[in-house]
Amino acid sequence: MIRRASLAAAACAAVGFSLLTVPAHAAGAEAPPTRASQKVASGSDHVKCTSLSKGQLCISMNSRPQSIDVFYTKKGGSNIKAQLGYRMGSSSSYDRLETISDGDRATSTWKMSWPCKKAVGLLKVRGQGTFETPAAVFPGC
Repeated sequence: MIRRASLAAAACAAVGFSLLTVPAHAAGAEAPPTRASQKVASGSDHVKCTSLSKGQLCISMNSRPQSIDVFYTKKGGSNIKAQLGYRMGSSSSYDRLETISDGDRATSTWKMSWPCKKAVGLLKVRGQGTFETPAAVFPGC
């Protein structure tokens, strides 16, 4: 679902991360998720972001309330149809398919009990494939 998420954006901004670019998949059959490496300031294992050619994808693992936020900020280009999601272990969960326009911030939240496991944020774009963040962990794990 698309919602404004100033709290999640503030969390990413407070982390002080540096980003590398991940090339977009060519149109056609779905490719495996694209992994992006990045340098993250120590103590920020609960928020991870990656820069894409037309935006930024982040995952934030929250302790109060216990939840996972995945958000994508689109910076340029034409509209896309995409689903936000996360992968924890071998299991993935996706929100509904949304149209995301230039300047939009799409956010999805999953509330859950405190699993001390890593999770990866996912952006599944129709016709382009799936993009992912580096793995994040819940604070305190």
